[in-house]
Amino acid sequence: MTDLMVKAKVASQDKFTTIYSGMDVEPFLRSANSRESVRKELGFSSSDVVFGKIARLFHLKGHRYIIEAAEQVCRNQPNVKFLFVGDGILREQFTSEIAKRGMENRFVFTGLVPPSQVPDLIGAMDVLVHTSLREGLARALPQALISGKPVISYDIDGAREVVLDGKTGFLIPPKEIDSLANAMSTLANSAQMRNELGQKGRELFTEQFRHEIMTRRIRELYVRVALLSKRR
Repeated sequence: MTDLMVKAKVASQDKFTTIYSGMDVEPFLRSANSRESVRKELGFSSSDVVFGKIARLFHLKGHRYIIEAAEQVCRNQPNVKFLFVGDGILREQFTSEIAKRGMENRFVFTGLVPPSQVPDLIGAMDVLVHTSLREGLARALPQALISGKPVISYDIDGAREVVLDGKTGFLIPPKEIDSLANAMSTLANSAQMRNELGQKGRELFTEQFRHEIMTRRIRELYVRVALLSKRR
């Protein structure tokens, strides 16, 4: 967002300070505790590799790209499943498309859920997939990483700030179905890679997204600006 503002000549680079949107990270650190019970409730087996997406079922959120890529992945991956968390006006369209492609047994829709359920649902996933075409920095990305899950994301807006390609997940060009399918297949085939990428994400971003860090940095910024104003 700073880069966009600088490019638009709103102000120079030194006028901007980035403070990440904080959250209560503890539920995400504990998300693995309920993994098996939540998976059982959703109909997933312990051997299934679950790719999840958290977003409204709406235009620009990119669910259709996952559905298209899933058809490729499912040909060679009998244990891959997909979890769509959220609801919206495109649900009927997506369920119809999935049925048309013969993948009804591969997809689970949760419908709208309260925010308190999101950590447990991420805990039930093996990988989070983010295929939106426009977003600042989707909170689902750091939430998944803090939960120890690797992420696959289209390279849009702020995603690259937490999706470090080959380090915490895979960052791929928007709308590229083959690249999306390849990334999912790669992670489906390696539990070790899923674990390594997820753990690296947890290590890098847990502290950065604590709400205590956010409020501390906001206070520090206000004090700095106040002192500058006094000097003037």
